[in-house]
Amino acid sequence: MKKDYYRLLIKGGVLSPGELKMIVTALMEAGLNHISFGSRQDILFSTDLSKENIAFNADLYPIDPHQKEEENIMCSYVSTDILTTTPWLTGDRYLYILEQFKFHPKLKVNIVDPLQRLVPLFSGHINFIASKHEDYWYCYLQMPNWDAPELYPALIYSWDIATISKSIENLIQEELESIDTLFELINDSTETNNRTFDTPLKNPFQPFPYYEGMNKMSTDKYWLGLYWRNNNYDLPFLLGLCELCGESKIGKICITPWKSFIIKGIPASSKLKWEKYLGSHGINVRHSQLELNWHLPVGDIQALKLKNFLVSKLDSFDISTYGLTIGISMGGSTIFHFTSIVIQCNPPTADQAHLKLRATYNLRYAKNFDPNNRTYITYALDVDKIELPGLLIELSKQYFQGLGELEEISKKESKEVNAPKVKTLSERLVYQCTDCLTVYDQSYGDPSQNIQKGTPFEQLPVAYHCSLCEASKSNFTPIQLPKVSTT
Repeated sequence: MKKDYYRLLIKGGVLSPGELKMIVTALMEAGLNHISFGSRQDILFSTDLSKENIAFNADLYPIDPHQKEEENIMCSYVSTDILTTTPWLTGDRYLYILEQFKFHPKLKVNIVDPLQRLVPLFSGHINFIASKHEDYWYCYLQMPNWDAPELYPALIYSWDIATISKSIENLIQEELESIDTLFELINDSTETNNRTFDTPLKNPFQPFPYYEGMNKMSTDKYWLGLYWRNNNYDLPFLLGLCELCGESKIGKICITPWKSFIIKGIPASSKLKWEKYLGSHGINVRHSQLELNWHLPVGDIQALKLKNFLVSKLDSFDISTYGLTIGISMGGSTIFHFTSIVIQCNPPTADQAHLKLRATYNLRYAKNFDPNNRTYITYALDVDKIELPGLLIELSKQYFQGLGELEEISKKESKEVNAPKVKTLSERLVYQCTDCLTVYDQSYGDPSQNIQKGTPFEQLPVAYHCSLCEASKSNFTPIQLPKVSTT
């Protein structure tokens, strides 16, 4: 049986201790004892409580369980300063970008660093992935009714992310011929500072990190990851934690997609005080990787029982799953979670509903055990629950045997990440302003100056100027623009 939850949308999974304290206090006053965390870095609480009795601030309101009109923004701010990250992508940049979203998106938006593995790259409808160029992002679109993700044919400027997300929401309802049509429509209707990209996204293989416990962050700072296996976080404990954050001058708390949260910047001088607080509440901060690397449907008791059974069996065999992630999909769902291995439960068919049959399971794993490529390989079909531990052990051994080769494989493969269709790069000649990098492409012309599509650069009037910075025509130089095409 699966329990329903209200959702509180927390942009990027980032909130201040004061904001969390306000949420916790309001829910405690309404009679609630605990909250949970969702897979999109949101906060969940039981529908047993009437949401009309809860007083949140104007920007925060509960979303009904089955309401899909609004979605949370995911981002990898949580990974900054504690995991390997793109050098230019600092915590401040994430916060500035999130601040630009003055609305709750209707589509799932991911804003992520490709060098980390704590937050998935391609679990959104609109996925912004940092490039090597400072403040520019690849954009992969994967709409619910699309067969495969598509790469937007330009790098997007950091401060345009919110604007372009809104434009895509408005346009995606239309019957679009291609991603190039979407690109053209957005360029016609939106002021942007796009940049051409010279190389495809490189997404080297990285094992899944260990993210729990008190860990060194710098010479005088620590970060703390907290995980509760039942995903029921005690409200009085969280209230005291918020007060401890205030005493330690900590500004942000980060929710992960793994039903856990991370606090960064704990002063070394306060470390003992934090450890005493955790100990006084009996908090375990050293779960094994067998516990931490699972993704389950929130509130699904059967999925939790299956996980506990499998963890117990794997632990009894002393099996390591370091770097691997495992997801459970119940009720015949065909949605694969962002994990290396997926266990899918097969419910009884309609004509079997009256029979007391044991559930069977399908077992699949991501190509190269990297869920970011979104290609899953079937390993076993319709197997009994008792067979799952042995099959997981086999897959674990297969993963470790090829572990040294996975990074080499990812380097050799020139295909775009997460693209079942092969993407190739062709080129066409365009002209670029040397001051602001704005591009004139005769395929689109320049509507702002009444330049028709198909007008060659040489035929532009002498008075033509850059539509962004107003530099003269002589300021433009010819370049080869990479263009993504499908073969």
